[in-house]
Amino acid sequence: MAGRPPYEPPIQSVLGQIVDAVLMLVLVFITLYLPLLFKLAGGGTSTTELPNPTWDSLGQNATMAGQWEKLGFTPEKAAGIIGTRFDYSFNWGLVALTAAIIVGYFIVMFRYSDRQYREVIAEHFDGSSKG
Repeated sequence: MAGRPPYEPPIQSVLGQIVDAVLMLVLVFITLYLPLLFKLAGGGTSTTELPNPTWDSLGQNATMAGQWEKLGFTPEKAAGIIGTRFDYSFNWGLVALTAAIIVGYFIVMFRYSDRQYREVIAEHFDGSSKG
C-alpha cells in the first residue's frame, strides 16, 4: 500500500457499549409495545355464542369430544374456546410503510457509513497483488 495507513476502527469504551446495549433494549421494547399501546396490533377476536352447545353444534367429532372431556371440558365450557376466532387481517398500506422504513433505514446507514466502507475496501482491495 502506497502511503495509506491501515484502517483503524473507532474504539468504544465499555460504558459506551453498555449505553448502546441498553438503548437497543429500550428501542426493541418500544417497538414491540407501541402497537399494543395504540391498539394497532391484531384485529381482535370474535366469539360465536350458542344457547345450548353440543359437541356436534361446536363442530367436534367423537374423537375431538373425547379429548375435550379428558381435559375436563363439557360442551358448555368448551364453547367459549372453540367459538373464539382471531382476526388475522392486516393493512397492506402499513406493510408497505414498514418496508419503506426498513429500506430507508438501510439506505441512510449505508450512506452514513460510506466513508468507512471505502477506507476498508481501499485497504483490502487497493489493486496491488499480494504474494
